[in-house]
Amino acid sequence: MGYDDAFPELAAVYLEDSWVLEVAPSAEGVAIRLEAVLTPEHPLYRHPAPHEQHCYRAGWLTVTGNAIDVQLSGRNPSLDPDGSADYGSIDTFRTVADGFWEMEGDWGSVKVNQPVVRLQLD
Repeated sequence: MGYDDAFPELAAVYLEDSWVLEVAPSAEGVAIRLEAVLTPEHPLYRHPAPHEQHCYRAGWLTVTGNAIDVQLSGRNPSLDPDGSADYGSIDTFRTVADGFWEMEGDWGSVKVNQPVVRLQLD
């Protein structure tokens, strides 16, 4: 089962092309600032601007759960042509064992048991 089936808030979001702008771990989990890619099925979808590949919408993706482990890579962000920084994308978000999920990207990784996922778009 993919993340888009397991977590209703991600049903019309494509994480693999979404840009990670900030990663903020806490005792409860992790909050990831994104330029999220919305698919046409998302209620906030709009046609991409001429210079954009996708419909992007800023927001916070939070992941909490049991036995959460956040490992930051320590890599420096890339600088975009407009001067803004990004940490790549969320390359994978998949189930790896019964109840355990793993999220990875250039920014680091998150391993969590029974994740609770929320996406709050601006």
